Amino acid sequence: MLATDYEFMGTLLKDRSGLVLAPGKEYLLESRLLPIAREKGLAGLEGLIAALRKPGSEELRVRVTEAMTTNESFFFRDKTPFDLFREQIMPALIEARRPQRNLRIWCAACSTGQEPYSLSMYLKEMADKLIGWKVDVVGTDLSEEVLEKAKVGMYSQFEVQRGMPIAMLVKYFSQIGDMWQIDAALRAMVQYRSLNLLQPFSHLGRFDIIYCRNVLIYFDQPTKKQILERMVSQLAPDGYLLLGAAETVLGITDAFEQVPGTRSLYRPTQADRSARSVITPLAARAG
Repeated sequence: MLATDYEFMGTLLKDRSGLVLAPGKEYLLESRLLPIAREKGLAGLEGLIAALRKPGSEELRVRVTEAMTTNESFFFRDKTPFDLFREQIMPALIEARRPQRNLRIWCAACSTGQEPYSLSMYLKEMADKLIGWKVDVVGTDLSEEVLEKAKVGMYSQFEVQRGMPIAMLVKYFSQIGDMWQIDAALRAMVQYRSLNLLQPFSHLGRFDIIYCRNVLIYFDQPTKKQILERMVSQLAPDGYLLLGAAETVLGITDAFEQVPGTRSLYRPTQADRSARSVITPLAARAG
């Protein structure tokens, strides 16, 4: 691949999605984009890039961006973020939100829906503690294609076997041929919306919990900082942010602090909570 073509693709992906195409990732372009080139009858990556350079290529640019930013997902991925949700985050927020009985959760870059549905299953498991509550789960992603799959909630045997406890599969899924579909009640618990994290998201409203896992690693430092500092303004002062195991806010922003004893769980810093607190911080309630 010509260096100018690689530079063009790097600029295109950075501008449209924030993804940083590091040097030496030609194999990634080939694996993700050659199927599109073949489908369009183009001569390999060179033909695809030539088509992308032409005026009127917006639809193709959208398709290519979605292909490059579609990431792997599976149920209860990495386990710990879901244990934290069940054992630490929800008990604290149920106590803190008891007067309002209202809770909002955002799964950013939710891909094909396994993360929000994993949370929904745990919410169903604690239904006796949430009687009379309004709980909103919002899943967003850049790709319309993966969001459509998420809305249908249909998964292969391979997809449901990855991380899914067998008891959850039997309880919350129906087998349709060689596929498994999550129950309609759980599908109805999640609202899916198309969203590019580079663009404004204040219209989503305020959340008590934000899952933004395994997506910031694809951005450069200034972009990570900008997204995190916009997220903190969308998070309740006593809310929680969960990042991927390989991600951190340290050295990027002072808007969040790590929850002691955890690896990927963060909350707004005390300075941020004091500056914009509308709800009494959990620490003060526990005091």
